[in-house]
Amino acid sequence: MNTRDQLSQALANLLKQLSPASRKSFTRQIAKKLRERQKQRIQAQQEPDGTPFAPRKKKRRDKNGRIKRKMFSKLRTARFLKSHSNAHEAMVSFASQVTQVARVHHYGLRDKVTRNGVTVRYESRPLLGLTDRDIDEITDLALAHLVG
Repeated sequence: MNTRDQLSQALANLLKQLSPASRKSFTRQIAKKLRERQKQRIQAQQEPDGTPFAPRKKKRRDKNGRIKRKMFSKLRTARFLKSHSNAHEAMVSFASQVTQVARVHHYGLRDKVTRNGVTVRYESRPLLGLTDRDIDEITDLALAHLVG
């Protein structure tokens, strides 16, 4: 077992001893921080492992070859990218109106583009996921919450 696993196990044991109200406050902090990190990563057009998203198809460009706008500009807004928490968990997810769009792009599935039934297979572009930096920030938040 490496030191990171040992540290996470020790933090988990300490957090179990906190009151439910204190745990809820802590998970709310985590959810808020994770939502912000996911938003920044989607804005930078990067997958959780740091690689750039698969490029857009040529049709989404103007006459000069410039991309009209970045992908998922509306999905990353607070209206659609939600953070939820309770005393037991922290979660970042998409609102119900856009879960189908997010799922199609996250897994690279097929979806109908127009009402007349044109089906397109999208590239896989993972939208949500934890990075090592996210885990380190959660660990730092846990230590700060336990100390303060």
